[in-house]
Amino acid sequence: MTRSTTAHLAPVAPVAPAPVAPVAPSAGALRPLGLDEVAITGGFWHRRQEVNGEATLAHIEHWLEREGWLANLDLAASDPAALASGRRGREFSDSEVYKYLEALAWEIGRRGGADASGDAIAPAGAAAVDALEARFRAIVARVAAAQEPDGYLNTRFGRPGQQPRWSDLEWGHELYCLGHLFQAAVARARTRPGADDGLVEVARRAADLVCEVFGAGGDPRICGHAEVELGLVELGRALGEPRYVDQARRFVERHGRGTLADIEWGRSYYQDDVAVRDAEALRGHAVRANYLSAGAVDVAIEAGDDELLGALHAQWDRTVERRTYVTGGQGSHHQDEAFGEDWELPSDRAYSETCAGVASVMFSWRLLLAHGDARHADLIERTLFNVVETSPDASGTAFYYANTLHQRVPGAPADADTVSPRAHSSLRAPWFEVSCCPPNTARTFASLAAYVASADASGIQLHQYAPASIRTRLDDGQEVAIDVATEYPASGRVAVRVLTDASSPWRLSLRVPAWATGARLVVRPADGSPSQAIDADAHGRAGTVSFERSWRSGDEVELGLPMRSRFTAPDARVDAVRGCLAVERGPEVYALESVDLGGTALEASDFADLRVDPAVPPRETDGDAGAPRVVVRLVDPRTDASADVPLVPYHAWAERGPSTMRVWLPVLGV
Repeated sequence: MTRSTTAHLAPVAPVAPAPVAPVAPSAGALRPLGLDEVAITGGFWHRRQEVNGEATLAHIEHWLEREGWLANLDLAASDPAALASGRRGREFSDSEVYKYLEALAWEIGRRGGADASGDAIAPAGAAAVDALEARFRAIVARVAAAQEPDGYLNTRFGRPGQQPRWSDLEWGHELYCLGHLFQAAVARARTRPGADDGLVEVARRAADLVCEVFGAGGDPRICGHAEVELGLVELGRALGEPRYVDQARRFVERHGRGTLADIEWGRSYYQDDVAVRDAEALRGHAVRANYLSAGAVDVAIEAGDDELLGALHAQWDRTVERRTYVTGGQGSHHQDEAFGEDWELPSDRAYSETCAGVASVMFSWRLLLAHGDARHADLIERTLFNVVETSPDASGTAFYYANTLHQRVPGAPADADTVSPRAHSSLRAPWFEVSCCPPNTARTFASLAAYVASADASGIQLHQYAPASIRTRLDDGQEVAIDVATEYPASGRVAVRVLTDASSPWRLSLRVPAWATGARLVVRPADGSPSQAIDADAHGRAGTVSFERSWRSGDEVELGLPMRSRFTAPDARVDAVRGCLAVERGPEVYALESVDLGGTALEASDFADLRVDPAVPPRETDGDAGAPRVVVRLVDPRTDASADVPLVPYHAWAERGPSTMRVWLPVLGV
């Protein structure tokens, strides 16, 4: 690869066939496997996907209608002059409609047609897909009707009585909204190629306008909220249109030129202070920073820009080491939803926005595909379990916007029929004045199977663990079918069964998380020959353990990941939690909730006085639904009272009513 900053890109031909996935780079170490190749069939993530499909999507549409954000499109189509006074919602509310459409498209792809095992969809499932399809088409019709003849599409700008188009790129979010439109169109193009609903053509006309207005010799500015970069690259990949990829490159390269007005938090807020390739870490608004970085990886891959890709990898390294919470959360400033300086990670002021977690997954996934470094999959796992999954409640109809690591006072229950102010870490709320997070989690869960596995010239890689069916074709043309069985994260046993005979050897690689010291791989041939055991610590490489052979149907591979509960100490440079310990088990971070002090010797203690006894390691007892319960010894130094108290997975906190909570536990005697 070489540096490419000004030259136009070579034509981008769509991959044939492209994976049914959010990301389909033209090059890289790994090839993503899409929803047509991977299906999550059970377990932790399947339960969340089912709740997402059955409850969350309908919940989102209800609120989009109720709050008038969908009706804005109708007004734009029927009475544009009325938008100035009749439009409802924030300047970016159009984007929530597009994220919802993207989530619907991935859900249709997840459920529709034959699944990854080749089984035809059941009649009841077909009816559900038909209902989703009808909802999708009805909303697309409203979007299409609101588009202006030249391709412009936004309900906040450009009509009589409104601000002119492109007049407030710092805060107006016009290009940001279009970026989400483009991603929705990509989801539709890949899950239903050739569909006649018109969304892809709506996106194409809008993208053509963006290239015309902001292309070479045009408006030199960027959007104050990165996102259009991501959308343009992927739309260009999906449609084989190099102009869109080239325009994304222009936007990425323009960051740092100071084309946006300075603000109270500085231009770093929207990453317009330093060129992307010259930055040392992610900074400014955490969602903006991650979206921009993800889009920049896409640009670097398509441009063959090794320098840019290397810079982004280095920024990821520093950000993960110094600016990321133990949960994977990012963003420690409430006022600007931004990253702090190195080691500035206060628990009680953690912002850790849900959307920043989603965007971090997107950035990490692109780097994983580019380099094949298992550390990126480790962060994806940590963020999925402890940020993205923490946002929705068990019912999928209430959400956290921000994800604190320390709740000092019990939260107030949210009214199920009232819009809540954003970012208050109290209890989950059904909807927010700024409701970017609900549809962002919805699109992530609907497309989650596309983050499970990949392939390369040597074989298949498993990155995330869930019961799954994987059916794909390797680069040499041979068909591969495997099933994954696991109760992860309750259990560390991951069993892979090969269902096809190989025509030539290929390698199966399984990720070994950084915390899984002592992992072991066992290969059990179907022909009864002796099993082979591999010590991952001794023979694994860079976070993976692999085995290559001419596989036969019935061969089994079992990965054993030690799931012992463990204390985790913070880096000594993180002042806010020095002298504390966190508790983890597998990929899950645990939390202490005040509701669990009831009936113990510490029931009357002040929550702030409690200390964890480091001499007593966390232990596990039988829990609910086969998942172990993690228990720690707590002491009140004021009274010398002590008790063994259960912790809860952080993603499950606040499911039992108002409580105080903390992840980092002060250590006894420190």
